[in-house]
Amino acid sequence: MANSKRRALAAVALGVVVLVVIPVALVGAIFVSTSSAAVAGCDSDGGPGGGAQPIALSTAAPTWTGEQMSIAQIIVDVAEQRGLPERAAVIGVATGIVESGLRNLGFGDRDSLGVFQQRPSQGWGTPEQILNPTYAAATFYTHLIAIPGWVSLPPGVAEQDVQRSAFPARYGPVEPQAAALVAKFWSGAINPAPPGGGGGQLVDLTNGGCPDQGQSNLPVNPPAGKLPPDFQPPADPQENAAVTYALAQVGKPYVWGATGPDAFDCSGLMLAAWAHAGVALDRTTADQLHDGIPVDSIAQAQPGDLLFIPGEFGTPQQPRHVGMFIGYGMIVDAATEQLGVITEPLISWAPQIVAIRHIPGHGGGGGGNGPLP
Repeated sequence: MANSKRRALAAVALGVVVLVVIPVALVGAIFVSTSSAAVAGCDSDGGPGGGAQPIALSTAAPTWTGEQMSIAQIIVDVAEQRGLPERAAVIGVATGIVESGLRNLGFGDRDSLGVFQQRPSQGWGTPEQILNPTYAAATFYTHLIAIPGWVSLPPGVAEQDVQRSAFPARYGPVEPQAAALVAKFWSGAINPAPPGGGGGQLVDLTNGGCPDQGQSNLPVNPPAGKLPPDFQPPADPQENAAVTYALAQVGKPYVWGATGPDAFDCSGLMLAAWAHAGVALDRTTADQLHDGIPVDSIAQAQPGDLLFIPGEFGTPQQPRHVGMFIGYGMIVDAATEQLGVITEPLISWAPQIVAIRHIPGHGGGGGGNGPLP
């Protein structure tokens, strides 16, 4: 069985290594600053939040990356799904700004994790749950609304009542920034939760959002996507957890902005799969491009590695679609709204692959080590 696996990978690698080695080798030079780019508009880092954008305040406006915008929009979306007032979203976003800089961190004080730095040991959930921003926001709101009179408390007080921080004075001063972010995304409507649990098409295009940039544009022949009869998940525990989770989602719909459990977009599937392995990834394809460590060629890829292609709206310099290599010459990805989550042969992706990232052991939140805004 091991020999058949090696033969399958070797056959694919031999056929595509010439095509892949050169683009992947260029990635280190091309993409070194994508995560922190401050370029506004749909040609920057994309994502459900609408790309890196300045948010106007009465004074100098901070510029938020597409990753931060996407996290902020998830927090707003979950508040609306739960029928909470706009004040709840402001409190949630302010807390995320202080605790993580609106990043999905895989590290923190003691066992703190995720956007809100919630602790598994304190009953906030499992690492897998906390590392999914949609779950983390929902749990934050559950604790928030249990506070008597939370909606009328002074700035920073409700945040502190939820978080019990050693630095309670940090929350109030960022509420104006949080309110400006919330105002960009708040619809004013109270809608039922969409199938993905992470939002549907979250961006209101009339308010400066970007069109869907995450779908694949590769032709798919469904019979070719069947797993070989001798398929076995990887032996490494983290790789095994990520691969088996991703495969268990096959057949579920593609919904832009969704991170599960009922639907996914391409980067949302990668985030949820690696969260299942206890590893934090960034939210957007553009930022997942910096998670983990680079892999030079398909011949060196391991199960669980992330593979990046331009996709429907991306370019080799700014890929917009990501899938997971699962071994045996196969990939799993949330492909399109028509196909949902599928498995595909690696060879169909090979000419398009512009980057490969190896994830196991990564601390997560590739953009999370920089200064807070």
